[in-house]
Amino acid sequence: MQRGGPEDLSSPDPGATVILTVVANRAEAELIVGMLRSGGLKAAVPAHGFGARGLQPRGVPVLVAPDDEEEARQFLATVEDR
Repeated sequence: MQRGGPEDLSSPDPGATVILTVVANRAEAELIVGMLRSGGLKAAVPAHGFGARGLQPRGVPVLVAPDDEEEARQFLATVEDR
């Protein structure tokens, strides 16, 4: 069931997305986003990292739509257990 594409997370409103996880580099973030999207979830890597959110932690955030957060966290936990 496809719920949407990356354009669904293009809103400039920071409340329109939640940070699912923070990973070491952009390649890892893009891999996670690809897996989430293939499962029908709305996910993205922000173009400017945390700078767009006014935050300064290290790493690259993976963003998901609030309504997909629970399912995305379950998926990520499953992947991390392998």
